Amino acid sequence: MGGGPRVPYPKHVWSPAGGWYAQPNNWKANTAIFGLAIFGITAMVWKLSADREYRHKMPEPGRFYPSRYWSKQIIEHERAQKEKGLLEKSE
Repeated sequence: MGGGPRVPYPKHVWSPAGGWYAQPNNWKANTAIFGLAIFGITAMVWKLSADREYRHKMPEPGRFYPSRYWSKQIIEHERAQKEKGLLEKSE
């Protein structure tokens, strides 16, 4: 298992992938750092996208729309609809 013994290789060859038999000691820490960086960038892009989202037509009240939970425009629209519905019931 493993393809046999390691063979000698030229030490002067450099590769961005690490060359032959690359297994850096801190690969787990590097993976965690880059995972957090990717998560952070994704979160920032998601927030920017949600802030810039604009709808010409609001979703129907009973239908499922995932952006209903993060779009300010839809949240404010539904809050106004709820207040308007509560005001009509109390009169």
